[in-house]
Amino acid sequence: MTIAFMDMPTAASAALPHAGRRFAAFLFDMDGTLITSIDSANRAWTRWAAMRGFDPAHVISIMHGVRTVETMKRLGVADPEAEAAWITRTEIEDTEGVVPIAGVAEFLATIPAGRWAIVTSASRALAEARLARAGIAVPPVLVTAEDVERGKPDPACFLLGAARLGVDPVRCLVLEDTLAGLAAADAAGAAGLAITVTHSHPIATAHPAIRDYRGLAVAAGADGLAIVRSGPHGAG
Repeated sequence: MTIAFMDMPTAASAALPHAGRRFAAFLFDMDGTLITSIDSANRAWTRWAAMRGFDPAHVISIMHGVRTVETMKRLGVADPEAEAAWITRTEIEDTEGVVPIAGVAEFLATIPAGRWAIVTSASRALAEARLARAGIAVPPVLVTAEDVERGKPDPACFLLGAARLGVDPVRCLVLEDTLAGLAAADAAGAAGLAITVTHSHPIATAHPAIRDYRGLAVAAGADGLAIVRSGPHGAG
């Protein structure tokens, strides 16, 4: 069965994702999963597309969830690295509208230290700028575009994140908002959970999906981490 990334119920009213499962660690994508940066990214890519003679709508439709340099290669530009650097500089300079996904701060606060990482297609400088704007502390393990030769949907980034946490990727839960990211999770052998709040058009996945983190927490036990309800009857 597939689940559309659209009009999903909030976590508080939906069935618990991966109910009964325990994980060694959580691996979070950043944009669209921990924070929303769509407005900032769209402004940068729209400016770039207009300067280079590309259709902005087409460019925006293919750039989410993958490394900027790979989008440039897909577009066939002469110097993908230089063009990607322009996008990154522009996005770092313009973080207006970058905010955390609803409930994410409370959710992260329930995960024990050293049991989660951020695995993003953004550069480290951009990741740090966006996380600072959203008020999310950079965790000890942050895997960025510079750390891998191939970006999502290649699993290298999630394999590296799990290795840096010292856990088996098969025992990890990957939280993602794109099909490329979920495909990378599958290829790494990890479980996947789709975050849907930033999607205005439906895309389909067989993975469980939630809109945001409101009403959810993480309970830690000897057998691992589980997603539970927050509040008096949950972990919080």
